[in-house]
Amino acid sequence: MADQKVGRVWFIGAGPGDPELITVKGRRLIGEADLVVYAGSLVPREVLASARPGVPLVDSAPLSLAETHALLRDCAASGGLAARVHTGEPSIYGAVREQAALLDADNIPWDVVPGVSSAFATAAAAKVSFTNPGGPQTFILTRLSGRTQVPPSESLPSLAAHGAAMAVLLSASEPERVQAELLAGGYPPDTAIVIGHKVGWPGGETIRTTLAALAETARGRGFTRQTVFLVLPGQGLDDEASRSRLYDASFAHGWREASEPPSAPDNANEKEDA
Repeated sequence: MADQKVGRVWFIGAGPGDPELITVKGRRLIGEADLVVYAGSLVPREVLASARPGVPLVDSAPLSLAETHALLRDCAASGGLAARVHTGEPSIYGAVREQAALLDADNIPWDVVPGVSSAFATAAAAKVSFTNPGGPQTFILTRLSGRTQVPPSESLPSLAAHGAAMAVLLSASEPERVQAELLAGGYPPDTAIVIGHKVGWPGGETIRTTLAALAETARGRGFTRQTVFLVLPGQGLDDEASRSRLYDASFAHGWREASEPPSAPDNANEKEDA
């Protein structure tokens, strides 16, 4: 390896499944790659359409960590670019850390391209916001405790006690437990819920319901995997209470003077992107 140029491994977030929701950079790197290793159980082949003809497209679903690493290592060690394509956003419930440790041990450089999380794709598809002026200003992304344990301080009831907006991932097989733990944490039964199933895939959909009907709705629709639960307190606020002040004529910021007297206290932490 010392006598030749070492290539690089790119971990690429593919987004939720829609080929148009991968980043421009991610698509470009797949097109430049000499090897593409992708999580075939969650990443549609259409996401890999930019790969050059003849480049190996290897489904990692049946492979062990050691087998996957050997493919990436050999490609990079020969001076090639390897694209390791993961579903969603690699930093959320991803498996980058253990793969990167093996690459580091072999002195192979690597980088990460972020992707669109299914939580954000579901919010977009349902046309909802996690935060609302006058309502929640905090967003929590979490999961049920299962084979991967969740620390007790991060249990759903503990997090629900904050009353923040929430996305619950990797918990579709136990909707009754999701509902019970959110209720136990203090969310009212009429809290707005959006259930996103296979958002970004053909046939994907979002369903609006309430916390009291979460389990019944999910079971009734057969949503047992690739499902996200969005918990959206404050969605019932009236228009005036939930309206952003950023574009209000009375709201001054670094790019605009107020043209009307303020009608309510300013939200000083609004984004100044006008």
